[in-house]
Amino acid sequence: MSEGLYSMEAKDFDKTLDLTKVKPYGDTMNDGKVQLSFTLPVPCGAEAVEAAKQLIRKMGMENPQVVFYKELTPGFTFFNCYGSCSQTVDYQGIYVPKVESSTMDMYETDAYIKEHFGRKIVVVGASTGTDAHTVGIDAIMNMKGYAGHYGLERYEMVEAYNLGSQVPNEEFIAKGLELHADALIVSQTVTQKDVHIHNLVNLVELMEAEGLRDRMILVCGGARITHELAKELGYDAGFGMNTFADDVISFIVQEMVKRGMK
Repeated sequence: MSEGLYSMEAKDFDKTLDLTKVKPYGDTMNDGKVQLSFTLPVPCGAEAVEAAKQLIRKMGMENPQVVFYKELTPGFTFFNCYGSCSQTVDYQGIYVPKVESSTMDMYETDAYIKEHFGRKIVVVGASTGTDAHTVGIDAIMNMKGYAGHYGLERYEMVEAYNLGSQVPNEEFIAKGLELHADALIVSQTVTQKDVHIHNLVNLVELMEAEGLRDRMILVCGGARITHELAKELGYDAGFGMNTFADDVISFIVQEMVKRGMK
């Protein structure tokens, strides 16, 4: 009897997918299951668990469950929870600005550059301003690259200059001019209080003031960078999570062809 009941319940599971009303998926379609993790500044105990459940309900979720909780330090409790989301999104109505280029691998890019330019493309990159992180710019520029994607130093037809971190915008631009750069790549990791936005805007303003903005392809990247944000700030493209050196250089060389740069 229990097997028959299980079979009937499994058969009755909602399997319909309406892309105009998409909900989170957990075990079955449209169940709305969501996992949440957060910390409350309250002592660990039964009252803290109830506070977490009430908070989840106020988030608009049903059937709140606290599956794990632990005191982080006196007066602070961490929670892992589940809830069922009642809201939906219209997936078909979503539009996200994206980089308009096709990604080529290193060999394809080298061949593309030989065909269209007949010379090496000069790319200068840095983490500018007060940003001291080099992981992002190294992943793009250094020969070893990242996650199996070679960095620009390994490309036969790219002359790559990695200036490192904490490079003032003025020095970055000056080096680009000195090296006759075709493109500048800015990496930004620190985002507290939107410092990355202020720094990125400052770089564009400096280039525009000197009449240099149209002389080079200007791109930026980082975990909090999107193509939409980059365009709003005056850049030609932005590269965020899950993008690599081949994505960046593919855009640069294809954009150079579009602009008739030689």
